[in-house]
Amino acid sequence: MRIDEGRRKRVDLRLLAGGALLFGAPVGAQLPKSTAPDSVVTVSAPIPLLAGPPADARLPVVEPIITNEEFQRAMPPLGSNDPALDQPLESVEQFEQRVLATPATTPLATIGASPSILNDTELTTPLPPLATFDVREVELADPGRAIAAAEVRYASRIEGLEPADVATSGAIRSLFEQLSILRRGKGRATSQAMLSARLTEDSKLLQKILLAQGWYDATVETRIDASSAAGQPLGAVIAVTPGARYAIGSISVTADQTVPPNLIKDNLALKVGEPIVAERVQGAEANVALVLPQQGYPFATVGQRDVLLDPETHAGDYVLPVTVGPRGRFGAFQTKGDLAFGADHVAVLARFKAGELYDSRKVDDLRKALVATGLFSTVAVEPQPGGVPGADGTAPVTLLVTQDAAPKRTLAGSAGYNTSQGFRVEGSWTNRNMFVPEGALIATAVAGTAEQGASLTFRRSNAGKRDRTVQVSVEALRSRYVAFNALTARLAARISYDSTPLWQKPFTYAAGAEILGTIEEGYDFALGRRAKKKYLIGALTGQIGIDRSNSLLDPTKGFRAQLQVQPEGSLQGGFTPYLRSQVDVSAYRPFGQFFVLAVRVRAATIVNINRDALAPSRRLYAGGGGSVRGFSYQGLGPRDPDNRPLGGLSLVEGSTEARYRFGDYGVVAFVDVGQVSTSRTPSLSGLRAGVGVGGRLYTNFGPLRVDVATPLGRRKGESRFNLYVSIGQAF
Repeated sequence: MRIDEGRRKRVDLRLLAGGALLFGAPVGAQLPKSTAPDSVVTVSAPIPLLAGPPADARLPVVEPIITNEEFQRAMPPLGSNDPALDQPLESVEQFEQRVLATPATTPLATIGASPSILNDTELTTPLPPLATFDVREVELADPGRAIAAAEVRYASRIEGLEPADVATSGAIRSLFEQLSILRRGKGRATSQAMLSARLTEDSKLLQKILLAQGWYDATVETRIDASSAAGQPLGAVIAVTPGARYAIGSISVTADQTVPPNLIKDNLALKVGEPIVAERVQGAEANVALVLPQQGYPFATVGQRDVLLDPETHAGDYVLPVTVGPRGRFGAFQTKGDLAFGADHVAVLARFKAGELYDSRKVDDLRKALVATGLFSTVAVEPQPGGVPGADGTAPVTLLVTQDAAPKRTLAGSAGYNTSQGFRVEGSWTNRNMFVPEGALIATAVAGTAEQGASLTFRRSNAGKRDRTVQVSVEALRSRYVAFNALTARLAARISYDSTPLWQKPFTYAAGAEILGTIEEGYDFALGRRAKKKYLIGALTGQIGIDRSNSLLDPTKGFRAQLQVQPEGSLQGGFTPYLRSQVDVSAYRPFGQFFVLAVRVRAATIVNINRDALAPSRRLYAGGGGSVRGFSYQGLGPRDPDNRPLGGLSLVEGSTEARYRFGDYGVVAFVDVGQVSTSRTPSLSGLRAGVGVGGRLYTNFGPLRVDVATPLGRRKGESRFNLYVSIGQAF
């Protein structure tokens, strides 16, 4: 702080993020974050030094007590009584030789040392080894009494804070109590000196909090009150005189012209007349630093603010310098480092084109997309000047992508158990960038009670467009389900545009084709027993989806809809076509802050073929964790004489969930209904229901779901309870 014009003082506000305090921090020091509600302003105020009189001032003449001549006559001449003082000193080498030549029995007075010290035999005795030391703590005869005698009890309080605390709705006292050393001491100190030290630190703390809220003239004093009654605690008192609160008197921004002209002013959320609060000032400046790069100024910087306080009017003139820099448009990409792929593929991941106005939000999105590929240990995207300004005054901005490629190969495994499908173990090997860029080769093996198989997949992520995936796979699988057994070979290709955890898309699509040859065992009514049949099937797949929900894994409002159409047919003895189709709709409605009602409906049908002519694996089934809970996997629908599921040609399902969340946990109650029919038209007749409850653990990657359900009107062979565990909501 320095005095200006005799009465105005200039202050340097050191704003502490979130209200954290750092005593003695230098200007510009990086300060820790805190969850405290208020920030602190530190006023830099060097103490004025006492100065001497001006050069032209006339000083009174003071006579000396004694003169120099009298002082010299009173001093005896040096060396007058000791002739040794006039002798030259011996050198260090001479001194060392004299000491070494002196026998150990020589009287010690001759070498200037004490005889009692050098003749002490204890000095020449070797020290005992460390292992022989007794390192046990000293035990006090009555430790409780010793501690009690040294302990000081106290009760802390603040006087005079109410006017300032009321003006901030209790924020000052709340922050002080969170950070107070006296409060943490819980009324006990080991000595009065410790109590005094705590009181001093808390007075500094309160002074800083008041400064952060605009009370620059506040005074804080401390005292310790002794109680008149014996045994009562001491009073640790902080007395506050807040004074007047300072407000913003004027706002001035020094910066070059922007487009639009009021870009900085409109985003500096400060008003003349409002109190000078550190958190408000810091937040307003941070908003300017955020908005400018979003509006085409990639190199903008916010300088050090200056506030000039007037002690008479209690107002502060606020000045903020801003270096705007050139306005820019997106230009080319450059890459350096250990590359996973080149600049051309970086451009594929970007959601902007060259020539668009620079927007830092789009750069952040590109950085997230690069991280999401999983191909980097570290990756950074930084704007660089890219050339001279054009006719509109904007200059191209080059984005420099610094890459550090991660290892490409990964091994993964998973294991699980399902009451209806038994054990399942799966392992995979992946080279995520074997075919640059982002061309992965994946080998997978499955072993379990119900499934055994292997597959090889080529997958190109971000294929020519961000989030578009091309995949080709070959698979051999043996399946052993209650409904059927199958030995299947499959060749499939698929192109899709799907939602990802990084970007939930409002519209998605997928298209694909597959050829499969399968040998399946199911019930043959013509033979009256289970029998094996061979099938050769060709299929196309088309899928579109609309997603207007607010979350991919944990939606609380909005809706989703998806339509899937699969024209396919048997390739044996000619081509016999038929059509499979399915529609899914779900909706979510919040009630208050913690309660959500979720509803799901599904309908499916297969037309132009009889059920018995259809391969058992291509029929419709219901039941299980993603269908009607309370029933086993594929457990709903018509059954053969052996009481095994037969599957059907149409399906109807519906679910209702009441979800209640409290913190990171939640509970769910649900009712699921559904049925599979032999007719081609979905029907509501014969619906079966399952009811249950579940628990949710909400994590940063989605909720962990555990559901327990039971079927209503349980029939022979159906389980009393079914348990389901997965990640994400049921729908």
